[in-house]
Amino acid sequence: MASLYASRFASPRLGRRLFFGAPLALATASACAQDSDVKYEHSSLVIVTAARPIKFDVEMAVTEAQREHGLMFRKQLGAYEGMLFDFFREAPVTFWMKNTLIPLDMVFIGGDGTIRHIHANAEPLSTATIPSEAPVRAVLEINGGSARLLGIKDGDKVKHPIFGNA
Repeated sequence: MASLYASRFASPRLGRRLFFGAPLALATASACAQDSDVKYEHSSLVIVTAARPIKFDVEMAVTEAQREHGLMFRKQLGAYEGMLFDFFREAPVTFWMKNTLIPLDMVFIGGDGTIRHIHANAEPLSTATIPSEAPVRAVLEINGGSARLLGIKDGDKVKHPIFGNA
C-alpha cells in the first residue's frame, strides 16, 4: 500500500495497479507496537457457495493505514474470521505477504460481489507478488486452505453492504 509502514500498502502505483506489501525497513518489534494503533471496525459477510451460505466475521480495512497494516504480524486467525480490504472502486490490485506470519487465501471480489479469483495458501513472509488477475473492488483474506475446505470457488457471491447486495 503507499507508505513505508505497512504490510499491505496502496502505493507505489504500478500503472493502474495498487501494490500492497510490507515495509522494507520497519522492524518487527516496532510494527507490533504499532499494531495497537491500527483499529478496525467489524462486520459480517456471507459467501454463497453451491453447497451453502458461509458467514464470516471480518475486520474492515478501508483506510490507507488499515490496508497498509492488514494482517501483518498476526499469529492466528479464527476459522470463520478474516479481513475485508475495500478499495471503493474496481482496479487491478497486487498483494504480497512480507511480515505476514500465517498462510492466507486471498479472495478477489468484483464490484457486484462475484468472486473473480482465489489465490490459495499465500506463503507467509514472501515478497512474491500476488495479482488479482482482474479488476476488483475488494479482497477478503481468510486462513490458508479455507476456500478449498469450505468449497468456495470463483463465481460464488459475496454478500456484504459494500457490494449493495446485503
